[in-house]
Amino acid sequence: MSGRGGGRGAYYRAKYGGGGRGGPRPPADQSGGTPRYTGHIRKAEDDAAGWSPGPRRGSPAQLASELERIDGKGYGAYHDIAGGWDFPGFTLWVDRVQGDPYASPSRCRVVVPASTAGLPSHLLRTRPRRLACADFLARRFGEAVAAAGGDVRAAAGGWAGAKGGEMGVDVPGQYVLERTAVQVGHEGHVEARFTVALPAAGRSVLGRWARSVLTEALPRYVSAALRHASLDAAALAAHADAAEDAAAARAALPALGLVAFVADGAVLPRADGASQLPMPAARAVLSRAPESQAVVLTLPHAGRVRGLGIRRGVTLIVGGGFHGKSTLLQALESGVYDRIPGDGRELVVTDPRAVKIRAEDGRRICGVDISPFIGHLPRGRGTSAFLSADASGSTSQAANIQEAVEAGATALLIDEDTSATNFMIRDARMRALVSRGKEPITPFVEHVRRLAACGVSTVMVIGGSGDYFGVADTVLCMEEYEVRDVTEQAKRIATEFAAVEGGAGREEGRPPREWSAPPPRRLAGLAAAAGGAPRLKLKTRAKGSLTLDDEEVDLSAVEQLVEISQTRAVGESLRWAARMLSQGPALTLPQMLDRLDAEMDQEGLDAITHPGEPAGDLARPRRFEIAAAINRWRSAHLEQCTGS
Repeated sequence: MSGRGGGRGAYYRAKYGGGGRGGPRPPADQSGGTPRYTGHIRKAEDDAAGWSPGPRRGSPAQLASELERIDGKGYGAYHDIAGGWDFPGFTLWVDRVQGDPYASPSRCRVVVPASTAGLPSHLLRTRPRRLACADFLARRFGEAVAAAGGDVRAAAGGWAGAKGGEMGVDVPGQYVLERTAVQVGHEGHVEARFTVALPAAGRSVLGRWARSVLTEALPRYVSAALRHASLDAAALAAHADAAEDAAAARAALPALGLVAFVADGAVLPRADGASQLPMPAARAVLSRAPESQAVVLTLPHAGRVRGLGIRRGVTLIVGGGFHGKSTLLQALESGVYDRIPGDGRELVVTDPRAVKIRAEDGRRICGVDISPFIGHLPRGRGTSAFLSADASGSTSQAANIQEAVEAGATALLIDEDTSATNFMIRDARMRALVSRGKEPITPFVEHVRRLAACGVSTVMVIGGSGDYFGVADTVLCMEEYEVRDVTEQAKRIATEFAAVEGGAGREEGRPPREWSAPPPRRLAGLAAAAGGAPRLKLKTRAKGSLTLDDEEVDLSAVEQLVEISQTRAVGESLRWAARMLSQGPALTLPQMLDRLDAEMDQEGLDAITHPGEPAGDLARPRRFEIAAAINRWRSAHLEQCTGS
């Protein structure tokens, strides 16, 4: 099931085993293992509150009594409330109690049975609808806590003063992602995960304050946000409908030969450069496809929707500066995810295997075959298994393409503004001055057709060079945020210039290198600093960076990470990969990503977390962002596999 060995029972025992502070295990299920209630909620949901580690402790009154009992004691006394507490309509599980008022807050969950949650069956019938329903509930749960001021940390009187008390909910942004904050089961159970900074004065328990948070405020939040009767039913249904339509539109792309679809009426511009919120519709130019590039999709709820179909092959997006080229590309980049109603880009959908490519000066490269793009370096340095601790713009962009293809990319999204110029083109004057035999770089323009022939399409923003006109299938021009089809005009210009220049840009001398897919690599080991630790310590403070032990993994150029919750999950995935190193024969990187995807499909994001610690602040990343992190993890040694 999970690749950890020992079968389902051993897996569950390892993940949530009994004994210790959590107390005895619940009864074994028919498979002989210990059942558990995880974020990836089980299909068989006979028990209204599910299973979890630790004992079921009693009623809210008993929890209140326990908190009164430990009031004023040392902070460690909070460990006495670990386990499950049966409230009317839900069970509270205190999974991990913080050891200190200044430590990471305590992890808790509430499990609401289907009979109490009352979610209609139409919200549960497909995976996109369940994910959207969970997303909606997470937003309402966070709003309920914030509206009551429950997310505000109190701190007064210095070290000895009262502090803590705040609840933390991982509230989503503009995207509907698989999350651990709230999950909805096939039969309608709801699990919401959150943190509580258990209050203290100095390092003494403030039990009465904790009682008010857990036994008085929490039931109000659950009632307001996790019961269908308390919610805006029409808004919830629209949330699920939008996600199901986006999933249907994305699923329709392959049969239509499309990389992406942009619905007419979409609002692509954002409110400002630092925001994901839409520009007010009164100020925005709404998208509309030119007739020659228009496609009509039939969706489950929106019905017939007309829009721009970006076809497989090579597509250029051209136009003057500030006319919307990059805005369109950015909408396509994030179109691999669903968005919430009102975002404006709900029906801008992209091939889920599309990857944004850019230059990335200074990044680490390990064992990547970049020889199709860069070869015969000075002093005989090879590039078929390239190594660099401080890559240049051109070598990093070449590696980014090869790594994306290795991970399974079927489309590349490129903006010339973030590309290395010498990697993208070599114009006629430069070719005349520096011959091919003296230039190690074969520009991307010479490979883009071969990539397309091998099933890897390219969508590229170009504003400064017409060299790509002759290799493009489609050329779209942005004029004041409106799309025009200028393919025929661009082809005519390419033909005219080729005649004047005496060729299409191929040079005399050394034969051009042909692009080929890179050989797979495997994670062969970790540096002693990382591999020697029994468990890597993970910190994530920003979307573009994570730290494992003392090593920073820079993800600032991995542009399709859209939330910090995904970055946390990427970090957990790296810890999962480190654990995999000690188990059986080494897998290739694509095989490892396949296994990780399969485990997350089966078990949810709990598949990647440390046993016994269900996290509530993760969102699922794609395999491409996980691969990008592995490739930038300087402690990780990757080597090419022979005969794979």
